[in-house]
Amino acid sequence: MNEASCGIAIMAKASAPGRTKTRLVPPLSLDEAAALNTAFLKDIADNVLRASQHASIAGYAAFAPEDSEEFFHRTLPPSIGLIDAALPTFGDCLIHTLESLFARGHQAAVVLNSDSPTLPTGILVETARVLAMPNECVVLGPCGDGGYYLLGLKTIHHRLFEDIAWSTERVAAQTLERAQELDLDVHLLPAWYDVDDIECLNRLHGEICQPHALSPGGLAEPHYPSATAALLENLWCYREFSHCDTISASASRVV
Repeated sequence: MNEASCGIAIMAKASAPGRTKTRLVPPLSLDEAAALNTAFLKDIADNVLRASQHASIAGYAAFAPEDSEEFFHRTLPPSIGLIDAALPTFGDCLIHTLESLFARGHQAAVVLNSDSPTLPTGILVETARVLAMPNECVVLGPCGDGGYYLLGLKTIHHRLFEDIAWSTERVAAQTLERAQELDLDVHLLPAWYDVDDIECLNRLHGEICQPHALSPGGLAEPHYPSATAALLENLWCYREFSHCDTISASASRVV
């Protein structure tokens, strides 16, 4: 049993060439894409741990495939718990992860994507605080591509995961429809982006290169992803990602 009221689980896939971040190949090589996945996992875990200093949060990685636990022991801090979430469908993985968080004694359960290393820490803190309130609700963090980067619950509602066109631009909208069917209050978080194509990779690089991101900022600012920044700095030194220019400072923030 864990004393933290809110459990946040990163939906994590073990890094392996040809199995992770393949939509970034090319321009990345298979090995570089796997290394980027590892950097993301480290930075997102660091973000969850930072949030735990400001709210009652415990961090986890809900991992797949099932034989990859040792990878996560090597990669993530020991304070990040592990949940085996290798199930046939993504909806099954989410439900199993949320149920596991409740089974570990948390009053609220959150699933978080592994593709948004600059997500502001304040969003995670806000999520935990909203879920600590007495009313029943759903917390949803929408992505610009129509999916969501975060879903938080106080009670498992299986209907939220039924008849969802996973991996499409309709996921967030369909989830909101299910919440409406259940007459659940929804707390919408600010939109953010996930990095799953070259345009978003350039966007991420542009955000990291902004002057204010050279050192960790406040909770409302984008999280500074140190592992990702070091990797991208190395990649940009010898690789040209020219077909999508680095986004300017004014355009790189999601409003």
